[in-house]
Amino acid sequence: MAELLSIADALALVLGRAHALDAEEVAVADAAGRFVAESATAPVDLPPFPSSAMDGFALRAADTPGTLRVAGRVAAGAPARSALEPHDAMAISTGGVVPDGADAVAPVEVVTEENGAVAVPATAPGANVRPRGSDIAAGAEVVAAGTRLGPAQLAVLAAAGIAAVRCVRRPRVAVLPTGTELRQPGATLRAGEIYDSNGLMLAAQVATAGGEATRFDAVADDEAATRAAIERGLEADVLLTSGGVSVGEHDLVRRVEAELGVEEIFWGVAMRPGKPLTFGVRGRSLVFGLPGNPVSSFVCFELFVRPALLAMQGAADPRPRYLVGRLATPARQNPRDSLLRSRIRVAGDSVLLEPLTGQESHMIARAATADALVFVPSGEGELAAGAPVEYLQL
Repeated sequence: MAELLSIADALALVLGRAHALDAEEVAVADAAGRFVAESATAPVDLPPFPSSAMDGFALRAADTPGTLRVAGRVAAGAPARSALEPHDAMAISTGGVVPDGADAVAPVEVVTEENGAVAVPATAPGANVRPRGSDIAAGAEVVAAGTRLGPAQLAVLAAAGIAAVRCVRRPRVAVLPTGTELRQPGATLRAGEIYDSNGLMLAAQVATAGGEATRFDAVADDEAATRAAIERGLEADVLLTSGGVSVGEHDLVRRVEAELGVEEIFWGVAMRPGKPLTFGVRGRSLVFGLPGNPVSSFVCFELFVRPALLAMQGAADPRPRYLVGRLATPARQNPRDSLLRSRIRVAGDSVLLEPLTGQESHMIARAATADALVFVPSGEGELAAGAPVEYLQL
């Protein structure tokens, strides 16, 4: 086996081949989680008129303090019927159009209204008035290209009157578990058989990364069946296989992919778990061969596949976002960089990370309780409790 790549070098090779997909028009109502392909600009000022920041009375600041005649009322959604005259005030609702002639709003709590007049304390010009365009001006950028649309971004698009936005197409991902021993949950297991968990897990991870997963039934360790399944999978933007990428007699995936025109970019990463990861390309399709052990498959997805899917959607920075915390307990180092499934605990101002017992790559039940992956650099010693570490939040 060739010298193992570092995690950083392997990720660089993946991202160097993860090209952004085509753009499509998407209704803002359907765009949650999508990545913007082209910057969106505001067609109108926001707010589109001077508006009141609270319920109160619109007035001229120069007329305060004093008692002003209540000349009318302004409800949200309708302008005042006339301009405000000197020494007059108009009752106004939050969001209402500040009438011409007014330059401030006195909150209802600070005034006294009686017999068609209102006593107002001194009020500064501009008080409680939201100027036209104070949030964003017409023509200004509302959402930048490469932004993932969350609730706040959708709100500003809608507030600016934008009904549709150009988004990068979602990657189509084929998920193909391999192994004669795999059965679907609910089936009766015979001797030597196990349930397929990787297919469902990887499809769920694809969905959280913005992709559209097609989950294939597990394929047996048969060359003809493996070839047919991989050939179908290569029609997608990304093919994810799990299992069959090591050096055993029944590990067929790499050889079959090579015969089908997949150029292998690398095989093997200096990490634990996930060492036998393979990555290749055919045309513009990305091909990942993930290890069969569930935890290895899960970790490889988070470190390499998720960034690739984000890059294909035009994410401004698709790389994993490591945070910094401290170990709650000691962690032994290994000859390869390790990703330890851990629990996050907050103590005062510190984030403490407690590695779980049972870090073997088949222990998916224990991994399910983790909410972080702690990066432990390779070495021969031990990181002490309290040592600073980087981690990925799950």
